[in-house]
Parts: sequence; C-alpha cells; structure tokens
Amino acid sequence: MKGVLSAVALASALLARTALGVEVNVDDDSSLKKAASTIAYGLMKYYTGNNTGDVPGNLPDPYYWWTAGAMFGTMIDYWFLTEDSTYNDATMQAIVHQGAPTKDFMPLNQTRTEGNDDQGFWAMTAMTAAEYKFPNPPSDQPQYLALSQAVFNQYVNRWDELDCGGGMRWQIFSFNNGYNYKNSISNGCFFNMAARLARYTGNTTYANWATKVFEWQQKAGLISDTYDVFDGISIDADKTCKSVNKAQWSYNAGIYLHGAANMYNISGDGTWKQRLDGLLKETLTRFVKDGVLYEEFCELNKVCNNDQEGFKGFLARWLAQTTRLAPYTTSSIAPVLKATAKSAAAACSGSPATGYKGPAGTACGFSWLNNGAFDGIVSVPSQMDGLAAVIAPLAERGRSPFTEKTGGTSKGNPNAGSGEQKDPRALRPITTADKVGAGFITLLCIVGAIGGTAFMVT
Repeated sequence: MKGVLSAVALASALLARTALGVEVNVDDDSSLKKAASTIAYGLMKYYTGNNTGDVPGNLPDPYYWWTAGAMFGTMIDYWFLTEDSTYNDATMQAIVHQGAPTKDFMPLNQTRTEGNDDQGFWAMTAMTAAEYKFPNPPSDQPQYLALSQAVFNQYVNRWDELDCGGGMRWQIFSFNNGYNYKNSISNGCFFNMAARLARYTGNTTYANWATKVFEWQQKAGLISDTYDVFDGISIDADKTCKSVNKAQWSYNAGIYLHGAANMYNISGDGTWKQRLDGLLKETLTRFVKDGVLYEEFCELNKVCNNDQEGFKGFLARWLAQTTRLAPYTTSSIAPVLKATAKSAAAACSGSPATGYKGPAGTACGFSWLNNGAFDGIVSVPSQMDGLAAVIAPLAERGRSPFTEKTGGTSKGNPNAGSGEQKDPRALRPITTADKVGAGFITLLCIVGAIGGTAFMVT
C-alpha cells in the first residue's frame, strides 16, 4: 500500500508541475533562457522546410508564407537574446531561399497572391538579421541588408499619390482582392523598414521616407491625434478615401512604436519623442489587461483567427526592442513584459493529443489572461507568442541593435530591387499551391454589435 501511495503522490506531483507550465523566474536570465529553449524547441517542431523534399522557409498548411517569415524573425531574436545557435542554420537557409533568386522576397511560388505586408514581414526579418549581426550567408548568396533595401526600393515604387494622397496599397497586383485598400500594416512595414535602414546606414533618404509615411498615416486618419492606429482605408469609387476601418490590432500599434523608437534614437528630435510617447501610452492602455498583453479586439470573445493570434507576440518583440532604442521607456515597458512573460510561461502547459509535436506539457496556449491558464489553443502563432514573451525581459539587459558604424557587417546594395516588377501571371499557370500559399487574404466584415468594421484576416 505504501508503494501505491508513493506512486500516486509522484504522479500527482508531476501533474501539478505540468499544470504550472514552463517554469520561469522573470528576474533570472538563466531561468528565462531555459524556458525559452523549451518553447523554441516546440515551435521549431512545427517547421518542415528543412526536411528532404520540402521548401526551405515554408510552413505546412494551414500557415501562410508571411507567418514563416515572422517565425524566423522571432528565432533571430531568440538567438540574439539567449545566444543559443541551435536553429541558426535552418534560419539562414530559410531567409536565403525565400529571398532568392530575385533577391527581393518575391519567390515565384508566392508572388501571385503576395501582399505588401507579406513581403514586409520577411524583409523585417532580414533587417533584424543585419541589426543583430546574425551570421552572414556565403558571399554568393543574398545578403540581409541588401534584401531589406530591395524591398524598401520596391515600396518606394509602389507609393501611390493618385489615391488618398499617398500610401501603399495592401496588395501588390490589381487582380488580388484588397487592391483598393490601403492598410496600416503594409505602410507600417514601409515605415518600420525606412526608420531602421536610416538608423543602420545613416542615409537620410530612408529617414525622409519614414517621416513621409508616418505623416501620411496621420493625414489619412489612420493615426489619430491620440495615437490610435486604425486598420486601413478603402479607396472609394469617387476617390475620396473617407472609409476608415477603425479596428485596432496590437501589431499595428507595435510596428509604428518600434519605427518611432528608431527615429527618436537617431535624431533625438522632440517631435519623434512626442510620437513615441503617444504611441506607447496608447499601446499600454489599449493592449494590456491585468498587467499583461492581450489582443483587445478578439481575445476576450474568443474570435481571433490563426493570423490574429500572432499579433501580440510581435508587439512583445517590438516593445522589448524599444527599451534598447529609447531606454527611458524601460520603466513603463519592463513591468508589462515581466508580467506577460510569467503568464505566458504558465500558459505553455498544454499536452494536446494532436497538433503539437513538442514535449508534453509545453504547448503554448494563446491567451495569457487568468494567470496564463492553458486555453487549449495550439498553433505556430501561439507558440511563437509564448517564445516572444519569455525572451522579451532579456532585452532590458541585452545589447542594442548594431549599425554600420557600431560593428554591423551585413553587405548592402542601395540599388537592389529597383528593376521593373514583372506581372507574375506571365510566369506560369496558377496552381493550387499558389492559392493556398497566400499571405494575408482579407475579408471586411461589418460588426454592428461592436460599432465598427473589423478587419478579419482569413
């Protein structure tokens, strides 16, 4: 009987430990790194692109191409903050493969349905690699800085003054749904890239474009006087551009916050500090509940889709990076990141029967509310969120992003991507893989009960 009781006690102890999720002390760097290692392993178990016969850089269905780009950006953050190089080879292979052969993140198997935001997430990942001195590819392969510059130059060519007085359209090609929509995330990718290129290279052309994009967002009504960042604006039949979609998402707030932090870092300008402070105040008011990050528009009523489940993880990353670029923000940001890391680790306690290949008890749920109880949602975005949250507190004591003057080594090409963009319909017939490999395919839904228009990513 004593042996039976001991076995029961042991089983109960193991179950209790599992219920706690990934254990972490947010004030201990070694604890954060150990927890991050566990979560990163579970995240990379979703990835199949390094398997024989698969495509490097792609995730299996149902995940879109842009999600893979965002995932590898998170993995670069993971390497930079933990110094664990386990996944570096897979990450480099993914970026190089998806950047080539055109060296602009316009791969033939994605181009037909690729939006400006899809391309932007891969470009921001390449920019992160340059800023963090991630190991450079062989010299005969696409280089991180040059890839980023190529996308920036294509964004410049896609800037549209004829409709809405500026801004980029959501879609690159007119035959895709959403071409008549100018959204904050596409223009946010442009702004964010321009600001970071300005900081990295010191070239004022990039800084001028960052200012131009931000001020167009304000003029178009997509950034309010109180620094709300609305989802986008439709190009009406009469070209008035008055139909602003006022849905707010955490990644829209975060991408402009991070860009503004870069602009303040290089300029020390009072205008950029005002913008940074305004965005930070609104972000911490709107996307924090009970001390932790959450997705205001869809999390409480449990209607976030696969894409939206990843947004707050990007916000966590951009908040963490903001503390390095504008250290005075740390006093406001650090408590939120620590509380979020604790709750996120507790939420990484799932043992689903299907859908997760990492160790039992380490699948990360989506919601971090209610002290991080596992909510049964398992996916690449939720696991990526968990990793982003757990590594974020490490940034407070970490290194700042490099520039060309402070040791950055990535090779650039200011003229990259400047060639004429070919119509992808002339390349080859559309296949089923093209259709399911799309980036953001949207649906504008009227949500009367909320009193606004929800930008739902499907």
